[in-house]
Amino acid sequence: MSCTESDLLAADDGRLEEVFRAAPAGEVPRGPMEGTAILGAGTSLVQPIAALVRLAAWRGKVFSPEGGYLSNRLGPFDALAVLARVAPGPSLLDERECIVIDYSRTSLVAGGVRDEIRQVGPGLYLGAIWLFGTSRIGWFTLRTPETDRGAGGAPGRPEG
Repeated sequence: MSCTESDLLAADDGRLEEVFRAAPAGEVPRGPMEGTAILGAGTSLVQPIAALVRLAAWRGKVFSPEGGYLSNRLGPFDALAVLARVAPGPSLLDERECIVIDYSRTSLVAGGVRDEIRQVGPGLYLGAIWLFGTSRIGWFTLRTPETDRGAGGAPGRPEG
């Protein structure tokens, strides 16, 4: 099953869960990935919230080329902060393999957060955000940056 970021941004929570459950873990990404928050899935607020989060708070992740760690890309200046450990592991959602992003041993700020990602398309991952291992509080996408968007598309911004 292959999805586009536009498909994911338009989906409600149930559909995002279906896509996540059906997807393989995929390979652990390497290098910078563009991110888009999906909060309020299935509502008219998804796009405005995604734009606000991207502008003011979170822009994506940079996976260590050596593997095992990542940093989050934060704020308008793309500062690298909030380190996490990265490794394959069972999902809290369905116990199938996913890529686990664990902040519990690396971050005082995000110590209660666990992200899980699965590959849903070429260079595109869907992520679930868990708080304290019990509550899924949102979703996000990660995608390989495009160096040439063509047709006037801005880098790092979803088309659609």
